[in-house]
Amino acid sequence: MSAFNRLSGFTRTPPGKERKVIRALPMIFLVGTLLLALPSIFVRFFPWTATEAEIATHIMSFDIYVISLVILHWTVVLTVGIAAFIIMVMKGPAYVADPYPLNESDTPDAPLLGGK
Repeated sequence: MSAFNRLSGFTRTPPGKERKVIRALPMIFLVGTLLLALPSIFVRFFPWTATEAEIATHIMSFDIYVISLVILHWTVVLTVGIAAFIIMVMKGPAYVADPYPLNESDTPDAPLLGGK
């Protein structure tokens, strides 16, 4: 007895764009993270005309913005990946659960909620 019983007569839907999206996500994750981190690196080489405390404050503020954008990017990539995975699973074969007898009913064809 197997844990999963396939539904007979079910036709699988051919794979679509969700497979391409799943394959592209690691590259999008890495490239997006690097591109979003580049401004934080370049701001350190910018010629500032202020005191050291003001420069450190500006750089720290810039880093906070960049970190928040990187985390937003990661969240979007994760959300798109979950959605593509769900679509991929939904397009797979259909499974049916094992039937079980209803012990509490008087007859096997009795309605479940007491209807007529």
